[in-house]
Amino acid sequence: MSRIADVFNKCRDEGRKAFIPFLAAGDPDLPTSVRALQALDRAGADIIELGIPFSDPIADGPIIQASYQRALSNGVSLEKTLARLSHLHLNAPLLLFTYLNPVIQFGLDRLARQATAAGIDGVLMSDLTPEEAEGYLEPFRSNRIDTVFLAAPTTTEARLHKILACSTGFLYLIARTGVTGKQTTLDAGTQQQIQMIRRHSLLPVAIGFGMRTPADVRLAAELADAVVVGSAIVEKLHEVVSEPEWEQNFERYISEFVKSTKTSATNFTNSTKIQA
Repeated sequence: MSRIADVFNKCRDEGRKAFIPFLAAGDPDLPTSVRALQALDRAGADIIELGIPFSDPIADGPIIQASYQRALSNGVSLEKTLARLSHLHLNAPLLLFTYLNPVIQFGLDRLARQATAAGIDGVLMSDLTPEEAEGYLEPFRSNRIDTVFLAAPTTTEARLHKILACSTGFLYLIARTGVTGKQTTLDAGTQQQIQMIRRHSLLPVAIGFGMRTPADVRLAAELADAVVVGSAIVEKLHEVVSEPEWEQNFERYISEFVKSTKTSATNFTNSTKIQA
């Protein structure tokens, strides 16, 4: 069983949903990123999504784009990030969020091996389609790294079958069409999409894109098994990182999101525990 599956089983046993914060690796620099990851871990994050800086992040809004640019301007790369992570030990599983271009440049097999050595538990390549995924799955699966895929409010049932066939760990459901950022309204079709997913899979469902406040997380947690918050956390870190006690302030900020996931467990994907 993967560490990500363990998280969802633990949350089910505790009667709550999982909280998944996002950080951009290397913003403003790698040592500070490590301290921010540790603060997320101490605050009770269940899974941590770590974005790899990329010059053309088409799925991301201006806040995360700016964080990637700050990291890239400091020479942060996938290789340097993995090297730094290899010395880090967190309770929360790490999910690498990236795009195809950095993976291809780095080398797929090499990434799978080094990601395992660095303690990565899952990978999400946001622009990898299920139709193109076959050759990318085996290296990660053979290294016991979960492969997480995106579904949208507009995903058809036929396409959902293809996405689910590629997905392990959990399915990431985009809460609304567009890019990550400040809008917070759940798409009207989100609940219907989750119901469709549950008809076809026992895989946990995480909602992301546009979640900015504990209230947003509480609402989304009533529908899904996990909630992802990205832009708001990246923005908060950028806001407080120059303060003398930024780690304590950042940790307190994250703990409010963690508290908001403690909702009823009756609407979990399935009462059966996840085995893989």
